[in-house]
Amino acid sequence: MIIRRALQKESLQLSALALRSKKFWGYNNDFIERCCQELVLSPEYIATSQVYVLKNEQIWGFYGMSGKDSEASLDYLFIEPSKINHGYGRSLWLHAVKKATELGFNSILIDSDPNAKGFYLAMGAKQIGEVSSGSIPGRLLPLFCYTIDRFTV
Repeated sequence: MIIRRALQKESLQLSALALRSKKFWGYNNDFIERCCQELVLSPEYIATSQVYVLKNEQIWGFYGMSGKDSEASLDYLFIEPSKINHGYGRSLWLHAVKKATELGFNSILIDSDPNAKGFYLAMGAKQIGEVSSGSIPGRLLPLFCYTIDRFTV
């Protein structure tokens, strides 16, 4: 298993993985349809952001991170449904924290699917509020902040 930089030509493959991963949580087709645009990774996003894939023979997961000043934003972290709960999300998370540290960020903001709340809490993030969903009017998503501890990274 390796973690490597994503390639622009993998944008459709990564977008499809994000969609499969979102469906894992039992959302109905109408919900998934409304979320589709937010799950699309463009080749431009891959070129201008920190996008990494976890790969064995196939891509099992990925994350996408952007940021400015001292604050990173974890825009994506998705795992192939058959690989959820096998530690791959943790591997990608730890890689993202290391990368954010290398880039000089002091914290990582995450607007999370409610189903991933336990994961981010277990990774040390703190819920600091809620944000409106970009896809579903009136739906609130948990907002987390992870403070980078430069002494333990």
